[in-house]
Amino acid sequence: MDNIRNNTAGAGPEEKDLDSTQYFKVKQDEESATKKILAVVYEALSTKGYDPVNQIVGYIMSGDPTYITNYMGARSLIMKVERDELVEEIMESYIRTNHWA
Repeated sequence: MDNIRNNTAGAGPEEKDLDSTQYFKVKQDEESATKKILAVVYEALSTKGYDPVNQIVGYIMSGDPTYITNYMGARSLIMKVERDELVEEIMESYIRTNHWA
């Protein structure tokens, strides 16, 4: 079984134990800012007639904010969130919905 350790800030490559698995823990909010931003972006894209899933995936994969409409401030909102945080929020929701957690 893998050894598990906390991700230690400041540990350089020479200090890492490559035989252990790091874990990443995100603090849980009742409703995260990322979730709220995704909801606004989804609504803005839907209202403007875009396929929200395709547009959000395009943004996540490329980092190009022009995949997201300016309507309702959606583009500036989504750019406030790191793309990995968007993926994390989407994955957590998917996992909860499928009762895997």
